[in-house]
Amino acid sequence: MKASEVRQSFLDFFSKKNHKIVPSAPVAPLDDPTLLFTNAGMNQFKDVFLGTGQRPYTRAADSQKCIRVSGKHNDLEEVGHDTYHHTFFEMLGNWSFGDYYKEEAILWAWELLTKIWGLTKDSIWATVFREDDEAEVLWKKVTDIAPSRVVRFDEKDNFWEMGATGPCGPCSEIHIDLGEGFCDKQHVKGHRCGINAGCARYIELWNLVFIQYNRDENGALHVLPCRHVDTGMGFERVTAVLQGKKSNYETDVFTPVLDGIAGLVKNDWKQSGDIAAFRVIADHIRALTFAITDGVLPSNEGRGYVLRRLLRRAARYGRNLGMHEPFIYKLVPVLIRTMGEAYPEIREREQHTTHVIQSEEDRFNDVLDRGIEIFESITQGLTGGNREIPGSDAFRLYDTYGFPLDLTQLMAREKGLTVDETGFQAAMDAQRERARQSAQFSVSQSDDWTVLSEGEESRFVGYESMSARATIRRFQNANGQILCILDQTPFYAESGGQVGDQGVLTGGNFVIRILNTVKQGDQILHVGHFESGDRIEDPGVEAAVNRDERLSTARNHTATHLLHKALKNVLGDHVNQAGSLVAPDHLRFDFTHFGGMTSEQIEQVEWEVNRQVRNNIRVQTFNTSIDEAKSRGATALFGEKYGERVRVVQMDEYSMELCGGTHLEFTGQIGCFRIVSEESVSAGVRRIEALTGEGADHLIRQEKMCLHDAASLLKCRPDELVNKIAILLEERKSQEKKLRQVQKMSAGSDLEALLNKAEPVSGIPVACGRIEVPDVDALRDFGDRVREKLKSGVVMLGAVLNDKANLLCVVTDDLIRDKGLKAGDIVKEAARIVDGGGGGKPHMALAGGKDVARIQDALDAVPGIVKALLK
Repeated sequence: MKASEVRQSFLDFFSKKNHKIVPSAPVAPLDDPTLLFTNAGMNQFKDVFLGTGQRPYTRAADSQKCIRVSGKHNDLEEVGHDTYHHTFFEMLGNWSFGDYYKEEAILWAWELLTKIWGLTKDSIWATVFREDDEAEVLWKKVTDIAPSRVVRFDEKDNFWEMGATGPCGPCSEIHIDLGEGFCDKQHVKGHRCGINAGCARYIELWNLVFIQYNRDENGALHVLPCRHVDTGMGFERVTAVLQGKKSNYETDVFTPVLDGIAGLVKNDWKQSGDIAAFRVIADHIRALTFAITDGVLPSNEGRGYVLRRLLRRAARYGRNLGMHEPFIYKLVPVLIRTMGEAYPEIREREQHTTHVIQSEEDRFNDVLDRGIEIFESITQGLTGGNREIPGSDAFRLYDTYGFPLDLTQLMAREKGLTVDETGFQAAMDAQRERARQSAQFSVSQSDDWTVLSEGEESRFVGYESMSARATIRRFQNANGQILCILDQTPFYAESGGQVGDQGVLTGGNFVIRILNTVKQGDQILHVGHFESGDRIEDPGVEAAVNRDERLSTARNHTATHLLHKALKNVLGDHVNQAGSLVAPDHLRFDFTHFGGMTSEQIEQVEWEVNRQVRNNIRVQTFNTSIDEAKSRGATALFGEKYGERVRVVQMDEYSMELCGGTHLEFTGQIGCFRIVSEESVSAGVRRIEALTGEGADHLIRQEKMCLHDAASLLKCRPDELVNKIAILLEERKSQEKKLRQVQKMSAGSDLEALLNKAEPVSGIPVACGRIEVPDVDALRDFGDRVREKLKSGVVMLGAVLNDKANLLCVVTDDLIRDKGLKAGDIVKEAARIVDGGGGGKPHMALAGGKDVARIQDALDAVPGIVKALLK
């Protein structure tokens, strides 16, 4: 059977058993920030098992895309080095939601494996939980498996739990004995093949989970009113068994990709001495393609960092196969030809996926070789029998050269070395703390608090009102900076990207101007100074937020939600928030996207946001459970920690996000939305800055005045400006062309003068001189004319272009042939003097440098450089 036939026959089998065939959930569950990647078929039904959701069917089956690279399922180190571990895999599964139970699950699994697929019954073993008498009896009753091949194991292998609490139950695993020849632990002293013994002779094919209990906080098990079945079978493993292959990589799931790699590296993977490199690359391109298709982009956080790690591991393995240029992106079309029919979404987003991988490869390729050199120097510096790479060095490779820790560990293992992971983490934590402190609002705080009253602290009432009667619980006065903690406050504390409120606290004998509001733990700190009075006697105050600034901030926050949705609509679902700043005067929004936006896309996003402003949508907020919010489609930010209860901000059917910030009542209060800039922040992350309300209005007036002034200068109407400027640019282009012609004529006389100044060096004419040219092309053109005019010799030209030193060396063919002189060697040495570098072909080479003042020194050094090279 072909792999595609295995997948389809599984689905057809359960379709005939009245199962709803459901599509695979995305491999990146963007609506569930608690889950890094979809790692099992049951993920999309988690709400059903938790009792918070339901489906219009009670039986389901699918082939689920999965990625396992973290937590207890992290097999990254084994990938490529054994025959059956993968980062990306497909899980074939069938489910019952309160419908059938153990008998049908066991009977149908046996029927598919032995009758439909024809596996030898004597090779199959079944395991059951040590207390599950029912499952053992059913195996012997409804199948003709040999009774001695039904064995019991404990909780470690045969009891499934969703988490520390919640749904759980016993499971029954189906294993197959592939024969003694498949054991990969024969070299291990004392090893005995067996079920769950850790070798490749006995492998698990299918896990049947029977969800019948709920575990409470005390660890006690309670029988569920509805019992469920959740099964999962590794598609790649069962395909290898059905095709009679010793390795998953030898099946037609992988061989087309392996052949594609072989074509690129010009090496047969079947005969390669580094088969692991082929396997790792074939595995990683699958994970990369499916994750990027489903909206993940390489970055330094969360899911994005997993992709970056995988891509950089693959690139490094590519070096083992002699690949020093980006190549992984070329495998995307190969994979799509293999899997595009089963998963059409990867075909639809082929161009996007290819572009993302190529961009990431290009960035890492620039530093990979240098990083490998640094790694080698680090390992060579280990002395005295020390076999551990210091954590500080591993962090330097990460921070400067982009080497993920696991890549450094991989390279270390190849040399029989280890890495100080604790030291690496300490260096990482220190950097994060420095970044956190530099980004924090500076609050000079001590433990010396003056307590004025006792009771509840820091209850936020700012959603309902912008002023409130409050009581100061305690305060500090440190060098003129007043810190106050109130019993309740309308002041919003800086969080979620929104700046803290400003305003005043008015007491009986004082007024405190609040300049910022920040959170420290659960406390809301009001930071300010005395505007009148100089001491606090009565704790009662009127707390009033600056209404104009709060309203302006709310405009920008509501507009941020509209912007997020508009970006998804225009650019694609891969767009996700990567950071934000919401202030009274502007908003800043960072988002995941692989390249710069076109002017048309920016215009489209701006237009869509303003359309929602004109629609004057009501902005609604409500509190609910995190599961309910996600089931209703609310957008959650990956990596953000949410409690059981969350606040949802909804704008009709257009936008719904989890958010604790302050917002408008209607989108029409935004007034107007204008994008000011769009730029790159880091690889895979873009930034938009925008204005709303008065800020946007002021920008429009500025632009109008600018157009008016420009039109006045050019003596035309504003709508004629573009045409007028185009005419002026064309005239300028014509004048520059004439100027270059004049300079070229002038350079002709410079050429004669330069060659007449040539001095013999070991019998070879060497001429050096500075010239004035408009650009690099003109410099190269001058070099070509030198070669035409020069019968034999070396010429070095110096010029200042864009405030940088430029050196061009020319060597005639006879000296290249007879003396071994090369222009690249000469210019490289001269460039060191101007703090630069460069190279090129033997007959002509170009270099650049920072030190313009030393161009003449570089020219003067050329005769000596030529003399040294001749020796």
